[in-house]
Amino acid sequence: MQTIKDKEIKDLHQELADTRKALFGFRTAVSGGKIKNVKEGRNLRKQIARVMTELAVRRASAAK
Repeated sequence: MQTIKDKEIKDLHQELADTRKALFGFRTAVSGGKIKNVKEGRNLRKQIARVMTELAVRRASAAK
């Protein structure tokens, strides 16, 4: 399993899109009352933040 720092930028963008889609699905399932593990939403939000942070770091280092 690759860490976030080892992935390429296009893979990070794909992971970001997939995680956002999963968060949307989680939110709709919560509103329907189908979710038992409510911590999953927090984990998805943290993963989105991790990926966005890595993209920002790479963008800043490329601008130098």
